[in-house]
Amino acid sequence: MDSSPVSRTPTMQEDSLEKPRPRSGSDVEGGPIKPQPVDLGEPPEGGLDAWLTVLGASLVALSTFGLVNGYGAFNDYYQDEYLSNYSPTLVSMIGAIQVFLLYIFAGVAGALFDAYGPRYMIPASGLITTFALFMLSITKPQKIYQQFLTQAVLFAFGAPFSFLPSLAVCAHWFKRRLAYAIGFPVAAASLGGIIFPIMMSRLIPRIGFGWTVRIIAFIVLFSFTIASVTIKTRRPPKPLPPLSKILAFRAFTDIRFTLICLGGWFTVFSAFNPFFYVGLYGAVANGGPSRLTPYYLSILCATAIVGRILPGYIADRIGRFNVVAFFTALSGVLILALWYPSTAEPNLIAFSALYGFASGPFFSLVTTCVAQISPVQEVGARIGMGTPIGGVFIRTTTVANFRHLILFSGIMALVGSAFFVAARLMQSRKLFVAI
Repeated sequence: MDSSPVSRTPTMQEDSLEKPRPRSGSDVEGGPIKPQPVDLGEPPEGGLDAWLTVLGASLVALSTFGLVNGYGAFNDYYQDEYLSNYSPTLVSMIGAIQVFLLYIFAGVAGALFDAYGPRYMIPASGLITTFALFMLSITKPQKIYQQFLTQAVLFAFGAPFSFLPSLAVCAHWFKRRLAYAIGFPVAAASLGGIIFPIMMSRLIPRIGFGWTVRIIAFIVLFSFTIASVTIKTRRPPKPLPPLSKILAFRAFTDIRFTLICLGGWFTVFSAFNPFFYVGLYGAVANGGPSRLTPYYLSILCATAIVGRILPGYIADRIGRFNVVAFFTALSGVLILALWYPSTAEPNLIAFSALYGFASGPFFSLVTTCVAQISPVQEVGARIGMGTPIGGVFIRTTTVANFRHLILFSGIMALVGSAFFVAARLMQSRKLFVAI
């Protein structure tokens, strides 16, 4: 794998190769010579290297946020058996802290990826996340600090250094079709939310928790091995900025970027809660687990695959800001109108299917909105800067407490969509234009 821009590939134009530049110093006239930026031209919008990069990013997404999307299965198993001595709030905070740290570390990850590229970042992230899962496999029941250290902290430290930067590198290869291309890695994260919960429900009764998690760890290791040789960047590395500038805080001087961040901040308080709690709520509302309980999350993630690819294809034509604002609002409406009043299993299945599709554009399009308004050399850092706390509402698992959580989730989604609408209007006040 070669992340240097001078590597000749079928998709690169001859005039996009880096021109020889004089070394730093002084020219004949005595003036300082400054390196000139490399003009790579427009992204090729496809080609072998471009789609191999999308494949690698998809495998990374499957192995990182795919496990995050599937945390609901861990949460159910922990509360029923493995960590049954602890309150639902404390158990759910494993997933909540995991997501929180993923986004915190993502800000640093974007800048490091811009500096070092995929050659080092992808394998390093894969080793850390795989090691975290192997350590999780040897944790003991009723020792919750062990699950916190391995799943909430160590895994969350390794995963951001590959997931969000691998989405950012897609912007090196696509511009006009970027939302469509990024839809595949984000859909792969939903696929993980289907595969891993079903694996756990089938394998744990046969081989136990430890070996089930080890099998998942081997899948993650294989995925990262493939990603390490397929993800490529078209841009040369740039020096690592000083710590004071590593998070690109100057991006907040762009009001559009600030509004996107606020929209994402409020929406993420809502977006993961159905992934974490829809199965548990179904069991509580219907007097205990049923044969459908393990499949609520799988249904949600299955429709999310379509919701993360198809709207991206549409967004490239009618506008990314338009689509993400509409579907985020629709997610809030579904939470309040369908999940909040429902206890019957058919209604919960309908909610899972509809919410999975409606929530998809938030996960796949926010990064493309950031890329749309960002200089290409800052895409990684800006995407990295752009948590669910639902467990505090369910100190005891009752329908009434769950409804507090659901109400909070719906309101947060609507507030987030309002900020996305504001960011869209900052681009253009005309309603019927592709933004």
